[in-house]
Amino acid sequence: MIAGPATPLPATSAILMTVSPPPPTELRPGDRDSDWNRRIWRLAGPIILANLTPPLLGAVDTSVGGQLPDPSYIGGVAVGSVIFSFLFWGFGFLRMGTTGFTAQAFGAEDKEELRASLLRPLVLALGFGLLLILLQSPVRLIALWAMDASAEVSGHTADYFDIRIWSAPAALVNYAVLGWLLGVQRAQAALVLQLLLNGLNILLDLIFVIGLDWGVPGVAWATLLAETTAAVVGLAVILGGLDRLPGRADWERLSDPARLAALMRVNVDIFLRTLCLVLAFAIFTSEGAGFGDVVLAGHAILLHFQALVAHGLDGFAHAAEILAGSAFGAGNRRTFRRAVVVCGLWGLAGALLASLALLLTGPWLIALFTSLAQVRLAAESYLWWMILSPLVSVWSFLLDGVFIGATRTAAMRNAMLLSLAVFLAAKWLLLPPLDNHGLWLSLMLFMAARALTLAVSYTALDASVGTP
Repeated sequence: MIAGPATPLPATSAILMTVSPPPPTELRPGDRDSDWNRRIWRLAGPIILANLTPPLLGAVDTSVGGQLPDPSYIGGVAVGSVIFSFLFWGFGFLRMGTTGFTAQAFGAEDKEELRASLLRPLVLALGFGLLLILLQSPVRLIALWAMDASAEVSGHTADYFDIRIWSAPAALVNYAVLGWLLGVQRAQAALVLQLLLNGLNILLDLIFVIGLDWGVPGVAWATLLAETTAAVVGLAVILGGLDRLPGRADWERLSDPARLAALMRVNVDIFLRTLCLVLAFAIFTSEGAGFGDVVLAGHAILLHFQALVAHGLDGFAHAAEILAGSAFGAGNRRTFRRAVVVCGLWGLAGALLASLALLLTGPWLIALFTSLAQVRLAAESYLWWMILSPLVSVWSFLLDGVFIGATRTAAMRNAMLLSLAVFLAAKWLLLPPLDNHGLWLSLMLFMAARALTLAVSYTALDASVGTP
């Protein structure tokens, strides 16, 4: 076994049964189950709930900052969050690549590879996390320079950064754990761990900032403690669950050069893809900061709406990732296609519902974030872009899931590079004549380009399912 005989923490023993992979007879992703809607929701439901907790946490961070006496507090938390999105989302391959490889091993009923697909990213997560801590001074200097916020906002951001950076190893370990759980179709266990992480973070936010008046450092401390707790619990749960899986770790396979090369290829592709994605949002935030602290604070609120929409719709993308990846591993083209179509239909329904919800409740939701009238007005001025966003964005989310599940990451990388070029060109052309509306239009074009560039590569991916 990877960890030897494990003794789970008492608090986690109750959910160990939800973590252990099912017996081999349940692993085959065949077509016997005709109730595809039920199959999708069995995965997507818990994933949607789990995915909504991080942006809800971000919303609480922003809302707590919005009760402080100056917009620079919201801006400081917003810029700090963007910096760590850039740092941590850049390592999103630890979640996405893990899910893809694990789902394929799951579909192929390869128990040894299931173990290896967990241990490899865990080693990478710890190594990269420690490297970020060692490099924190130059990283902070470059990040603050790149964001180019006001002196007040930069001061709050530095306070946030100096504390939050110490959560790097735990945050990256959580990515690997979550990716593996999704790959073995244990969405309920992933939900439990995400609720633990973000529920604890929200509670500590309220205690440290509202109760103890720690300000922006309180937001950072809450995140650090919550991510560390979740990493410890997640490792105890998942390694204890592996002890229930028949067989043992194949150390020769774990260090197999071909498999390591495939892992690194996929990880580098996803890293570059995610880097482009985060870079686009970082540029968006940086350009928004140029319009002043009030507009920056309004953007922060609207981007939390975007995050809520993206994480919610990603439930269907993750379902496509898991089911398409499992079908790809089993070489079942009919199941692969069915997973893509049904997830796409549910994704469209979710996007329509999200747009309608924002149309009906947008101003009220903005008011929940801040008591500052000028920030509310700034956010409401650009709200209609957010009403449009779900309908534009959902297709890129779904296609991302399909390509990740099949580990066809070179196509994803190339599509994102082209989409980033579209965003930069659009910003250059549209920002001068349209001001901030030009910035939002550039973001919408970026999302549309992501979907169109992936759609071009989908035919080749579909044709490859089940071929040697």
